[in-house]
Amino acid sequence: MNIRIKRIDTSLPLPQYQTSGAVAFDLYSRISDTLIPGETKLIPTNLIIETPPGYMLMLAARSSLAKKKGLKMANGIGIIDQDYCGDTDELHLCLHNYSASPVTLEPGERLAQGAFVPIERANWEEVTSMENASRGGFGTTGS
Repeated sequence: MNIRIKRIDTSLPLPQYQTSGAVAFDLYSRISDTLIPGETKLIPTNLIIETPPGYMLMLAARSSLAKKKGLKMANGIGIIDQDYCGDTDELHLCLHNYSASPVTLEPGERLAQGAFVPIERANWEEVTSMENASRGGFGTTGS
């Protein structure tokens, strides 16, 4: 799959798959910044990516982000629409520092990962009643 991509700062690398079995590519910080404890900030990734039709681009924290940095993606995951790819639509990571210490980020530091996920759009068929039996609500499959 060929993907159109634009880097804001061409001295920083293109995204990379770190192993032959990796399903996601790394996203980097474009800037140097510090997040104080309890702070949430948008961190630019240096990238504008044109997601192909039939896919979404999903962004998630690298598995080491919480353990090594005390950071998490404030929104859990990021879902990037196919039409978010204009000339100034740089991807950002919404990061939250939940640690007790300031956390400094450096340009080119790997923070998150991205994966192209196939999607389908729903056509809604409204009904007045559902055919299946109700399960009983939140948390009813056990503890």
